[in-house]
Amino acid sequence: MDKTVEKKLTKWLKLQKKACGFYLNLSVFFGVLTGLSLMCQAWLIATVLQGIIIDELPKSDFIDHFWALLILTVVRGVLAFARERASFQAGAKLRIQMRAAVLDKLAQLGPAFIKGKPAGSWASIVLEQVEDLQDFYARYLPQVVLAGFIPLIILVAVFPINWAAGLILLATAPLIPMFMILVGMGAADANRKNFSALARLSGHFMDRLKGLSTLKLFDQGEKEARVIKKASEEFRERTMAVLRMAFLSSAVLEFFAAVSIAVMAVYFGFSYLHHLDFGHYGAPISLFTGLFVLILAPEFYQPLRDMGTHYHAKAQAIGAAEELMTLLDHPSEQLGGDKQVNGDIQIEAKDLSVYSLDGSLLLGPISFEVGAHEHVAVVGPSGAGKTSLLNALLGFLPYQGQLLINGTELKQLSLSDWRKHIAWLGQEPQLFHGSLRENVAMDRELTDSEILSLLSKAQIVELAEQQAQGLDYPIQEQTAGLSVGQAQRIALARALAQQAQFFVLDEPTASLDSLSEQAVQATLTEATIGKACIMVTHRLENLSAMDKILVIDKGALVQQGSYQALVKQSGTFKQMLDEANSVSEFDIDASEPVKGDN
Repeated sequence: MDKTVEKKLTKWLKLQKKACGFYLNLSVFFGVLTGLSLMCQAWLIATVLQGIIIDELPKSDFIDHFWALLILTVVRGVLAFARERASFQAGAKLRIQMRAAVLDKLAQLGPAFIKGKPAGSWASIVLEQVEDLQDFYARYLPQVVLAGFIPLIILVAVFPINWAAGLILLATAPLIPMFMILVGMGAADANRKNFSALARLSGHFMDRLKGLSTLKLFDQGEKEARVIKKASEEFRERTMAVLRMAFLSSAVLEFFAAVSIAVMAVYFGFSYLHHLDFGHYGAPISLFTGLFVLILAPEFYQPLRDMGTHYHAKAQAIGAAEELMTLLDHPSEQLGGDKQVNGDIQIEAKDLSVYSLDGSLLLGPISFEVGAHEHVAVVGPSGAGKTSLLNALLGFLPYQGQLLINGTELKQLSLSDWRKHIAWLGQEPQLFHGSLRENVAMDRELTDSEILSLLSKAQIVELAEQQAQGLDYPIQEQTAGLSVGQAQRIALARALAQQAQFFVLDEPTASLDSLSEQAVQATLTEATIGKACIMVTHRLENLSAMDKILVIDKGALVQQGSYQALVKQSGTFKQMLDEANSVSEFDIDASEPVKGDN
């Protein structure tokens, strides 16, 4: 990974630490107290052994020392537990806020952006990649502070009693972070590639799982199994590469820490044998000095070793941060105003051009009006820009020109207030894992009788009446156990609960059988009386009741007018209507038996 990119990602990660609250500082505080308590233990042990072995004092003189050692042992255990809890809470708060930020950003960007990636990729970002930030904030960041603070405290304690031992510690300390950096240089890049492979594998696997019945129908199961096996093997190899780096880093750190402690032990050993005579301040090196320094030596390197052990958490977090930062910093079309929408909805578009999130022109410039209580159909070939128009109205895509709602520019409206006036129903009903009641109410305070009334209007109340659980009937993931028609009518009941003034319909009957289509269409006709409505549809035979029809082709508004006027004009609409009629006639003729000669 480029060093500039890595520094940028590291800076971004550190900026997020405010989400951890005071728990991050609390973790560092408990870590410092743990280091100080260990220094007190080292002093007590060295004092006791010096007194008993060298000074030949009675053991009874050190009863208080023994009790202090016992108490400090308990205190260190409590501090270690408190530090772990504080660290975990710091990481947990960060993960909660980060997931909320990701979900809020996806809600801002809308379906036009979300559909650009497989669902598995988003699941990987929300779950795995956010989860992999835990150790960076819970362990690595506190350890960076402790790795600089605790060794400094130990040096302050060691130098006054033996400057040579202090110099050995000071000289060997940089070896550990230096080799930690050298070993970990490729870890961030390896983790970034690992996350990319995981996102691809997750997206591929989830998409194939959702289309499993189709794959079986076309006998493509074995082929897709081989593709998934290949992707899994690629992910395994990348994971093993990351683990190799983690184990190599730990081994290198342990080696240099052991060498440094050995140098310290050799110095004191030769000093006690009178082969070395430096480092003290005039007085001979005592047993207390040697024991105190040698007990503290491993603890001097331990924070540095722990930082090296947790360095892979930094590399892991950098790998995860790349996509998270890209997503959270992605520009979104914000309706930054605070104006409210009042009264019946009227829409006026003047030279409106709709763009994708990457700046490509999708539609326009077009001009049209939707009057109060007016029902407008939007038709045209696939890919003409119909859904782009709806996304612009919902605030999910950027636009240029004028898009006025009740005379106010859409960008000046409050996004949340504007959407409260909209009831949306698409061709792919999205129900959530939960009860029938929850899927209709969507956190609104509705009574059971109100929900049953909505289900009745949507002609799906029999689902609640025929089930023993009633409104508590569970809706499974991916609407398992429900037909498309049932799911669409439940979604319709939810839309009716909005009590909206403006209905936005995107192919609401595209995937339904004729009976379900008639039921949904009848309910929509009744629900939209006295309200504005704009509907994208390919069904041209039922448009005679619409007040106006907008015909879009290749991103341009080529025709508009009433059904009766458009059928008399030559153009795209007449051509589409003729094609639809010819297909219907072909279906009827094909269904009739062929009469042979007798």
